[in-house]
Amino acid sequence: MEINIKHREDGHRGAFYVEEAGQKLAEMTYVWSGSERIIIDHTEVSDALRGTGAGKKLVAAGAAFARAKGIKVLPLCPFAKKVMEGDASYADILNG
Repeated sequence: MEINIKHREDGHRGAFYVEEAGQKLAEMTYVWSGSERIIIDHTEVSDALRGTGAGKKLVAAGAAFARAKGIKVLPLCPFAKKVMEGDASYADILNG
């Protein structure tokens, strides 16, 4: 199954998500903390996408966004925190 990650931003909040036929199947939300950091506060993956790596792909999309913007990431969400702190490739953007 191909996972197409979308992004939306509304003021100080945003999300990376997977949606099919108008139904949200996975989402990772964040909030801006100043202009140089986002805080990942929640990640949720539906049963339909369990085992597909969707959660890690959401985290990777957030990391790519942070790198493109030149900002840091503070993962307060336990899932995102585990993924990011357990992978040295995220060290350049971790904050906190």
